[in-house]
Amino acid sequence: MKTLRNLSLSAATLVLASASVLAQAPAPASVHGTVTNAAGSPVKEGVVKLTTDRTSPDDKTRKYQYTAPVGADGSYKIDGVAPGDYVLFYQVNEKTVDYLDHVVLKAGDNIAANDDMTRQEYLSHLSPEERKNIEEFKKRNSETAAANKQIGNLNALLTKAREEEKTNPQSAVDDMKQATATKADEPVLWLEQGNAELALAKTDTDASKKTQDYADAGTAFQKAIDTNGTSKKPNPAFAGAAYNGLGQVYGATSKPKDATDSFDKAAQAEPAKAGMYYFNAAVTLKNAGSNDEAAAMADKAIAADPTKADAYYIKGASLIGKSSMQGNKLVPPPGCVEAYNKYLELAPTGRFAPEVKGILAEMDQSVVNSYKAGKKR
Repeated sequence: MKTLRNLSLSAATLVLASASVLAQAPAPASVHGTVTNAAGSPVKEGVVKLTTDRTSPDDKTRKYQYTAPVGADGSYKIDGVAPGDYVLFYQVNEKTVDYLDHVVLKAGDNIAANDDMTRQEYLSHLSPEERKNIEEFKKRNSETAAANKQIGNLNALLTKAREEEKTNPQSAVDDMKQATATKADEPVLWLEQGNAELALAKTDTDASKKTQDYADAGTAFQKAIDTNGTSKKPNPAFAGAAYNGLGQVYGATSKPKDATDSFDKAAQAEPAKAGMYYFNAAVTLKNAGSNDEAAAMADKAIAADPTKADAYYIKGASLIGKSSMQGNKLVPPPGCVEAYNKYLELAPTGRFAPEVKGILAEMDQSVVNSYKAGKKR
């Protein structure tokens, strides 16, 4: 009896142990991948669904066990999948675009199932018109990718040249020549080449090379003006900057009339910066000894931007030569003292402040030593 009881107990234990083993569920699986369209690009929308239902006739009646969204990079992931032999459907707006049969998942699997619609099996079911459209799309994509790469290279050259203009203008010129040779219809590239050529001209000590640098800068600025003018959407800022650069070239090569005309065109192209452009014209005329014209141009700069202190200085400096002597006293022409005082009001510690104070003192005029800068209107 004792032996039978022990045997019975052991049998019960064995049965219980067997039942415990049978109760363990198989480990779930995971599946992930990327969905690629027929043109070879990752899709950006839709869902991936898994099902073992191979008998339902259409998308609406078919029962799906698992669903996951497709990300903007075409990727998807489904976790917690029971082992089995599945059909993977890729759908957009609940309509099947493609499917992969026999995606087999075993317990604990983590597999990749990529839906690549460039495969021949998928393409063979498309109409000739659909295949033609896909080829055209691939061609456009390839052209766009090449254009984007070119733009990236040109932007790199542009950035590099701008950084080099002050420290190594010759390298900046070389970079921009490479850029304009690559894309000759881009005004910003010609504009930057002009800036680099101008920077090089200011540093060259050889007279003949300096002359050539200025000529090359002028050519580049004119190219910027021409290409900008014939583009679909001319950029006023490009036109203003290019005419301003051209004005600097003419000013440096003793052509004040051409310089003034260029600065005036810059102001017309970009009225928001007219004050700066007219000021540049006034400086050029002053340096050329055309004081009356310089004073008149300074007035235009002041009218465009009443807060530009240096314009008042140029006006005063252009008028001071018309002063007369009454005894031992220097008598300035009308507008001169007012211009100098306005300069001090706007820039009491400006670079010309000591000079202006000295001139006013010599004229025996009251010099205000403390001003508050005027507010920009």
